[in-house]
Amino acid sequence: MAFWPSVVVATPAHSGVGATLTYRSELLLASGTLVRVPLGAREVLGVVWDCPTEPPQGLTEAQTKTVAGVLDGLPPLNARWRQLVRFAAQYYQRGLGEVALAALPPQLRDLDAVQLARRLKKQQKQQAAKAAPVDTTALGHDLSDEQHEALRALEAAQTPVLLYGATGSGKTEVYLQATQHVLQAHTEAQVLVMVPEINLTPQLEARFRERFEPLFGAGALVCLHSGMTPAQRLAGWLAAHTGQARIVLGTRMAVLASLPGLRLIVVDEEHDPSYKSQEGARYSARDLAVYRAKVETEALVAQAALLRAGALPDPLPDGEGVGAPRCRVVLGSATPSLETWHAADQGRYLRLSMPARIGGGALPRLRLVDMNHQPKGAVLAPPLVAAMAERIARGEQCMVLLNRRGYAPVLACHDCGWKSACPHCSAFRVFHKLDRTLRCHHCGFTERVPRACPECGNLDIAPVGRGTEQLEEHLASLLVDVKRPDGGPARVARMDADSTRLKGSLEQQLATMHSGEVDVLVGTQMIAKGHDFRRITLVAGINADSGLFASDYRAPERLFALLMQAGGRAGRDAAFVTEQGSASELWVQTWTPTHPLFAALRQHDFPAFAAQQLAEREGAGMPPYGHQALLRADARTQQAAQAYLNAAAQAADGLPHRDEITLYPAVPLTIQRVANVERAQLLVEAVSRGALQRFLNAWQPVLLACRSLPEARGLVRFAVDVDPLVI
Repeated sequence: MAFWPSVVVATPAHSGVGATLTYRSELLLASGTLVRVPLGAREVLGVVWDCPTEPPQGLTEAQTKTVAGVLDGLPPLNARWRQLVRFAAQYYQRGLGEVALAALPPQLRDLDAVQLARRLKKQQKQQAAKAAPVDTTALGHDLSDEQHEALRALEAAQTPVLLYGATGSGKTEVYLQATQHVLQAHTEAQVLVMVPEINLTPQLEARFRERFEPLFGAGALVCLHSGMTPAQRLAGWLAAHTGQARIVLGTRMAVLASLPGLRLIVVDEEHDPSYKSQEGARYSARDLAVYRAKVETEALVAQAALLRAGALPDPLPDGEGVGAPRCRVVLGSATPSLETWHAADQGRYLRLSMPARIGGGALPRLRLVDMNHQPKGAVLAPPLVAAMAERIARGEQCMVLLNRRGYAPVLACHDCGWKSACPHCSAFRVFHKLDRTLRCHHCGFTERVPRACPECGNLDIAPVGRGTEQLEEHLASLLVDVKRPDGGPARVARMDADSTRLKGSLEQQLATMHSGEVDVLVGTQMIAKGHDFRRITLVAGINADSGLFASDYRAPERLFALLMQAGGRAGRDAAFVTEQGSASELWVQTWTPTHPLFAALRQHDFPAFAAQQLAEREGAGMPPYGHQALLRADARTQQAAQAYLNAAAQAADGLPHRDEITLYPAVPLTIQRVANVERAQLLVEAVSRGALQRFLNAWQPVLLACRSLPEARGLVRFAVDVDPLVI
């Protein structure tokens, strides 16, 4: 007897190939089974979506290919995972196979059944060596009243939870306690903990390992992020999929990992834009986490109902028959995204507040520096430098935030006007002094710094503007005479994407900071969030005004969050601050000290800031009061990119729900050329999310058809970005 499995494979985006392909098999394959199937001249990995006993109408046996192999060493991907993938593909307007296969580790795509069996056997031996007897005795940790109340409310929550806690209020301990409760209550339970960036992983991983390895063994926690090798990612995914890993700690890609026992999802720093992918499916991991918890909860509730009705022969796992089973999701932040804050205002999310810092420490006091009253050309205001010198002399640490890496954003010739433009992008190459290179941060094109101006031969070419490299050098010169309590010179260090590029360099730099070897840490936004530096008492924000007058309507929200998060690194150890006899401070250099954003920042009043921003957005019909998507086009010429977009807009007339949609004219992106490809976009707006989705679904075949129009000749690719963060 033959079967006709529908298999999902990784077909190219917008290829026009169906969501599933039909193959022939002699075996009945369970939905979710991983198989190897022929596709053209290649053999690729696929996921069985269903397995009918009859072929689709009009399809003959001669027209189908046979499944080449079955990866039967792995349990099938369950129905909840497939529902999550199906939703992500539909909502973000991507191919089902594109999302499903991207969610699997790349190395898995190259393994056959024999190779996989060998890998699983090796992994089982390693897991057995790491295993430890489960000690269900709760570890003793003192909790504040706010933490106790947050945990109690979380246990009873019937909706997603927003844990709105001040920096240093102990949100991480709430995550740890909630994880421990879940894992000890349910023997098969798993927990997913998500962080926005890889640089936050080492410190959080250390805390989770310290807490849970004594309870569940060294193999109970695995990580999933893009900084891992393919072999590490495969090992982590297999441990999660087979249930060996009880805790998965990862970045946005982890939201699509296979976790058959998932009972709790934690999204730390939920406001961070890194949770929104900017390529491929362009999904929001935070939003998918909320949806995934809903899917898992519905499955648990249905399972419990069948048990009560006597329709299941076996009992549920430990704890599942007691109370209402749920998979809970916690969104944690000191500066929540306005979409999440609005959902809590509406009652769709439960907001739990933790305004007090652990140990009774005070939030840093804001000191605005009016740069209009400082010496002309001053990079750092003299009062700020003096305050830093005082703190270094007392053994305290300082942090300086400048969200621009490199030595200078531009190298220029003031005789002829030449600037270090990238020949492949509509952007300037950044001057990196340490290796004497001009480097494009968009396409990666790098050249040595020329000895003279390439156009006029002038030897006097100079950097314009400042980056973290130059600020580090400048600070070292300003603090050259400052001594530490031990009599040694002040030490300035830098942490950004360049200084942490090598393997192990991030951990090494964090260790020097924690040990007190560094007095002043200069860095980009990667130093502003998540880190628990105990000796920092002063944080300074340089060039903050760049976020006040940007064209992006989200810029004030991002600036407020960045400054609040950066300031939150100061004064986290209340005992140390008291011992030093000085209050922690956040210094912000600005040319517009009367801006209302700073008034809210001074009071650490995020609710007031959020209310003001939400009122503005409601008046303008911006998210979360309206819903948006972007149609992006890449082409050989800007004319072709915009012609395709405008043709697609004209062809949309007459589509369902067109009268509920606003289509704006096509415009170039801010950086309109990258790697010799011109980029343009078209904004789509709707008051109703449902209307937007229905319109986009109807528009997809039109977008495919418009690729062949004469005016779109030269089009490289197009993509739909639903709920875009950058417009």
